[in-house]
Amino acid sequence: MNLWRVLVALSFLLLGGCLVTFKDPIPANEPAPMPLLGEWTRKNEFGDTLYLDVSRSGPNVYKARTYVNTPDNLKSVEEYSFTVSHHGSRWYLSAGLPKSLGANFAIGGFELTKDNELLLYNLDIDRVTQELEVGGLQGDVVQTPEGDGVLITSPLEKVFAYLDDQANSDVFIEVARYQRTGE
Repeated sequence: MNLWRVLVALSFLLLGGCLVTFKDPIPANEPAPMPLLGEWTRKNEFGDTLYLDVSRSGPNVYKARTYVNTPDNLKSVEEYSFTVSHHGSRWYLSAGLPKSLGANFAIGGFELTKDNELLLYNLDIDRVTQELEVGGLQGDVVQTPEGDGVLITSPLEKVFAYLDDQANSDVFIEVARYQRTGE
């Protein structure tokens, strides 16, 4: 499983198949925090061990390499590039999605804890849809094979203003919790 498949799969389980996507990715203007780089692991709901290896792949561009159970399980190895951005106390990451999910971009949150955990967050589609309805963000409801999703077309500055607002802190839903390996 890859980082985004983990996010998307868990999002589908938690949110009934819905996903928030964006027209624009986070630009590669900012470096990730150094503690993000390295190897992470967690158990999924089926008891499988999931591995995540985060490394640098270019200037302010990173690669998430994921696999199930062992690094030798070549069928499960997948890699995706992503960028990051830091706003206030929040870190965000952005990666392109496959055509089957609209070929746009997903934006999620992440947190590095004092206990050597990496927490990944997705956006609550209901909260984002409410923001569309009141005109705080622009976008459209889109059909995907997994169910209705939302495509946000607002500029990133407006998206980050919404996400950074403490009043909207409940728009984030934890979807995965990894532990640092080798420590």
